[in-house]
Amino acid sequence: MSSEDPDRVHSEDTDRVHSEDTDRPELGVDEHGMPIAPEHVRDPWKGLRGVMAGTLVLEFIVVGLALPIVWQFGAGVSSVGFGVVIALALAMLATAFVQRKPWGLWLAVGLQLALVACWVIHPTIGAMGLLFAAVWAYMLYLRRDVAIRMREGRLADQLGHPPAD
Repeated sequence: MSSEDPDRVHSEDTDRVHSEDTDRPELGVDEHGMPIAPEHVRDPWKGLRGVMAGTLVLEFIVVGLALPIVWQFGAGVSSVGFGVVIALALAMLATAFVQRKPWGLWLAVGLQLALVACWVIHPTIGAMGLLFAAVWAYMLYLRRDVAIRMREGRLADQLGHPPAD
């Protein structure tokens, strides 16, 4: 048992936390209110944008490979439906290259909703859309988590680890 006053210990912890908060440099924000990484740390948004672009390329491949199977088996897909899904897949590939633009993320999310809407063309394509929509929901959660950690100064680079070249 300690003879220290519990209120005093809590007060010291609170003082330490508040003094750490004031030592942290203020982060800038972009046009969407997301924090901008300081110059001395790696940009976490660059890595997340890479994951998002890679996911879009993966979706392009998966949808492209699924279409011939859906065409041959089951009820099939009409020529118009086939064209719509191919156009959507090509739009995903093109969107992978614009993820660094401020509107790139929201275009990708809109494409996920369009892929889910392809359920009316064929339920299998809509099911793929639901699966990828869940992946994108997780990536949006990660985006939010990275922003919170940046604001709190809890990212590895912000804690004093040197950036890798």
